[in-house]
Amino acid sequence: MSTARDLAGFLVPLGYDDLPPRATDYAAMLIASTLASAACGKEIVSTRIVRELARERSGAPQASLWFEAGAKLPAAEAAQVNAVMSDAAASDDSDLRAIVHCGTPLTATALALAERTGAGGREVLAAMVLGYEAAGRIGGPISPQFRERGHHGSLMAIFAAAVAAAKLLKLDPPQMTQTIALAATSASGLVKAADTSVAREYHAGLGTRAGIDAALAAQKGFIAEEAVLDGETGFLRVYGGIDATVATGNLGDGEWDILTDMAVKLVPGGHPYHAFGEAAANAAREGNIAADAVESIIVSRPGLTRLSGPLHPKDLIDMAHSPVYFTAAGVADKQFSWVHCGPEKIADPVIHRLIDKVRVGSPPTEHAERYRQGATVTIRTTDGRSVSNTVYLPRGSAALGIDWADIEAKYRTLMPNSGLGTGRIEESLALIRGFANAPSVAPLMELLRPA
Repeated sequence: MSTARDLAGFLVPLGYDDLPPRATDYAAMLIASTLASAACGKEIVSTRIVRELARERSGAPQASLWFEAGAKLPAAEAAQVNAVMSDAAASDDSDLRAIVHCGTPLTATALALAERTGAGGREVLAAMVLGYEAAGRIGGPISPQFRERGHHGSLMAIFAAAVAAAKLLKLDPPQMTQTIALAATSASGLVKAADTSVAREYHAGLGTRAGIDAALAAQKGFIAEEAVLDGETGFLRVYGGIDATVATGNLGDGEWDILTDMAVKLVPGGHPYHAFGEAAANAAREGNIAADAVESIIVSRPGLTRLSGPLHPKDLIDMAHSPVYFTAAGVADKQFSWVHCGPEKIADPVIHRLIDKVRVGSPPTEHAERYRQGATVTIRTTDGRSVSNTVYLPRGSAALGIDWADIEAKYRTLMPNSGLGTGRIEESLALIRGFANAPSVAPLMELLRPA
C-alpha cells in the first residue's frame, strides 16, 4: 500500500451526505469569496496575459471564463485563467498553517469541471471539501519546512485542484491514486518569486491546470509512481523531511481541514498580516488615538524578530506583503478594509509617516500557542499612554466561525469590479448561498456573464 492509495481509498467513497453541513457551507462561502476576488483581478495585467494565451490555444468549448461573453474554452484552460484572476487581487482565501490559497484552485477547478460534466451543486461542494482535505493532509504537516526551504504554497494547492477534479470526473480509487501521484510530481513554485512579483498568481494558475491535467490523464489510464509521496526520496521527505504516514493519520476522525484551518480574507493582502491591521485598528479605536499623537507602534507575535516585506509599499504587490503597512493603516484609519489596496491609500502620507514608527517588540510569552497568524500591537502616544490589542486568529478564520453576512458584504463590495450589474450580483449571491440545491452550475455561469 502507498500513502496515495490510502488517501484515494478514503476520498473516493465520500459524498455530500457524508460531510458536515458547516463544511459544505464553507465551501459555498469559498465560491463567493473567490469570485469576489476574481472581480478585482479581472483587468490586472497578469490576468489579461494568461487569458489571451488561453484564447489563442482555444480548444473544446467546455467551461466559461468568468465575467466574459463569448466562446467557452477547455476546462483546464478556463480554470487556469479564472484561478489567476482570483489570486492576482490577493483577496481570496488562505490557510492558517501555510500561506496558500486553496479556495481559488478549488473554485476554479470545481466550476469548470462541473460545466464539463454536468455536475450539480452538491457534487461541487463535496469535491471542494475533499480537495481541501487532501491538500491539508499532504501539505499541512510539511508547510513550515517547505516555506523555510523557499518553496511556495502552490505545493499544497495543486492537490486541492487535482482531487476536486478527480471527484467530479468520478474517478475510481486506482485512478484517484494516480491523480495524486501525478499531482505530486507536477508541484512547483518558489517563495522568492511569489513574494516579490506577479508570479504568485502564475503559480495559482499552473497549480490549477496541472491538477486538472493530472485527473484527466489518470482518467485515460496514465500510470505514474504511486509511491511518489513515500520513502527517502518521496514528496513528503523531499519537501518537508517527514514520514509519509503523517498524511494518513486519523483518517475519518471527524475533523475536516476546511473547518479547522481555512480562512476567508475579509480584507485584502497577505493573510499572515491581517491580524496586524486588525489589532492595530482595535487599539487605535479603544484608545481613540489620533495619528499625530502616536509616538511608536510595537508589533509582536511568536517568532517575529524583524520587520519584513516592503517598508513603504508602492503598489498592490508591495502592499500585500507589507506587515508595517497593515499596522500603520490600521492605526491611521482605525480600520483596515478593501479601500486599503487602492492606490490612494497605498500612497497616503499619514500612513507612510506611521510606518516609520513601527518597531518589533519581544515575542509574547503568554498564550503563545494561541497565535495562529495572530499578532499583538501596542500603540504608545506622545503623552505617555500605551494601548495594546491582541488578535489570536484574524476575522474570517473557520476556527472562529465565519458569518455569511461578512461574505455577502465582501461579495457586494468587490463584485461591481466585474462589470456585472446589481441584479446579476444579487441573483448570483443568492444562488451561491443555496448552491446545494442547484441541479447544475449553468445558471451561475450565465449570471457571471455580462448582460
